[in-house]
Amino acid sequence: MSLRVCIAGITGWTGSAIAPAVEEADDLELVGGVSRSDPTHHSSVAEALAAAPADVLVDFTHASAVKDNVLAALEHGANVVIGSSGLSADDFDAIEARARETSLGVVAAGNFSLSAALLLRSAVEAAKHFDTWEIIDYASAKKTDAPSGTARELAERLAEVREPMIGVPVDEVIGPDGARGATVAGVQVHSVRLPSFVVSTEVVFAASGERLSLRHDADQTPAPYVAGTLLAIRAVPGRVGLTRGLDRLLES
Repeated sequence: MSLRVCIAGITGWTGSAIAPAVEEADDLELVGGVSRSDPTHHSSVAEALAAAPADVLVDFTHASAVKDNVLAALEHGANVVIGSSGLSADDFDAIEARARETSLGVVAAGNFSLSAALLLRSAVEAAKHFDTWEIIDYASAKKTDAPSGTARELAERLAEVREPMIGVPVDEVIGPDGARGATVAGVQVHSVRLPSFVVSTEVVFAASGERLSLRHDADQTPAPYVAGTLLAIRAVPGRVGLTRGLDRLLES
């Protein structure tokens, strides 16, 4: 039996690439879409799922909408794949609690590129052998949230290994506030917003006399995110609660 899929943000940059990939897959069925700008689609997740029940909602919308979309999907009995950024730690806690209450699964990733997932996995391994690291987060000039979901997820995952050492505590730095970046899960993250970037994430590890840099760059098309999204769609049914990071699906 095919998995029924609904896509929120179906006419957006990423959603418009995911939709045909779902339609072409033998084991998936596209049953609905949500778009606030296109009247040929539903205007809300609740409306879409009431019209056509789905096994999985895929959300590639906006930071201002994603939490409500996820909770609405869980209320309608759909598992969720979150590709939108901008959720806080408290938001994820609320989603985790609701997913467990409804015995449904949620997979959230800051980046659905398989190579970005491999960067995260490699960075976690490196953090076991270095005491210090910082993250540089590059994105387009028009990206409204900072850091990106990719950079935030990377910082939080590295913090699970250990908190990095820092030479001068941020609150003791002499200079303008923010000169040392934002502190995310104990990690300094520096967000660059310039034209021509899509999402690039770099983590620099350092020890006495040496450095290791790991970096992922995405080009101007959503193609890198299709395979990882399909992987998450197929993996989320049967899970209960929140799974953070595409790399965790690579391990299963």
